[in-house]
Amino acid sequence: MQFRLEKRQEPSKLLQVLTPIGAVLVTMVLGGIIFTLLGYDGLGAVREIFLSPLLNAYKWQDLAVKAAPLIIIAVGLSIAYRANVWNIGAEGQYIVGAIAGTGVGILTNDMTGWWIMPLMMLAGVAGGAAYAAVPALLRVRFRVNEILTTLMLTYASVYLLNYLLAGPFKSPTSMGQPQTVMFSADQSLPYIIPGTIVQLNALLAVIVALVAWLVFSRFVFGFQVRVVGAAPHAARYGGFSADRTVWLAMLISGGLAGFAGILEAMGPVGRLILQFPAGYGFTAIIVAFLGRLHPLGAVLAGLMVAITFVGGEMAQITIQLPFAAVGIFQAMMLFLLLASDILVRYRVRSVRRAEIAT
Repeated sequence: MQFRLEKRQEPSKLLQVLTPIGAVLVTMVLGGIIFTLLGYDGLGAVREIFLSPLLNAYKWQDLAVKAAPLIIIAVGLSIAYRANVWNIGAEGQYIVGAIAGTGVGILTNDMTGWWIMPLMMLAGVAGGAAYAAVPALLRVRFRVNEILTTLMLTYASVYLLNYLLAGPFKSPTSMGQPQTVMFSADQSLPYIIPGTIVQLNALLAVIVALVAWLVFSRFVFGFQVRVVGAAPHAARYGGFSADRTVWLAMLISGGLAGFAGILEAMGPVGRLILQFPAGYGFTAIIVAFLGRLHPLGAVLAGLMVAITFVGGEMAQITIQLPFAAVGIFQAMMLFLLLASDILVRYRVRSVRRAEIAT
């Protein structure tokens, strides 16, 4: 007897909700076993990474700081992936958005006014969108796979950042360090909760997710993205242009990645530095899938992944766990989620040899 995967006519909505939770729980169990076998305190690793950030009230503000860029980028990626546009280079768009916004910040560093901050944000969005427009053009015009182009452009953005920080963007008072000048008060995000490190970017992340949810559920664009992604031929008969959808999806996802980049530079970092690429663009891919490619799901998933970041930092101090362990836990979550999707969309059916022969 052999087994075959048989596609379900209607995937269970309950399972679609439960599988991300199951993926997290199984990750905790497997992670604890793996690190125990490696000689670490496996139970302590699970406790510090997944539970301590929630039990320690002082760490809640850190969760907001870490989750904000992940949520914003993941919302944009969710839109692109729903349209069957595989933007893997959000990290590069995040970096270029920060570069574009910082360029405006350098030009206006000696100025004052309420308009400077919005102008830097707009420049960040424009920079990220412009960088995403390159692979969009290559796909629409020459049918080049956007997975390859977006990924390769990410490395180009890192070299661009290194060049600018060592040359045109370098602060004259940096004492030889590759970094820009500190942003002024009119160029820095305000704190929205007094006495904490929670800045405006946390609120903007929630607003971005809510706006995206409204657009997806109430506007024709959301329906167009879903149809083009799920049934391109039906979308063509319905009058929806696949190429136009590619352009919109790439520009939106790139623009939001750039928006997250400049918010990070204006907020927690306070300037552009050589260590600015933090992997948020790549981690946001996990967030997007963990959130079921849903804008509101991205908020919950962003908080979940932020817990692993904050918990990983705590585990380094308390049980001397290497920070690379965080990446292992995140990778396991993504793998288990994608694997569980097979059981959501397909059922395992036993097949006799006679049925296989026919």
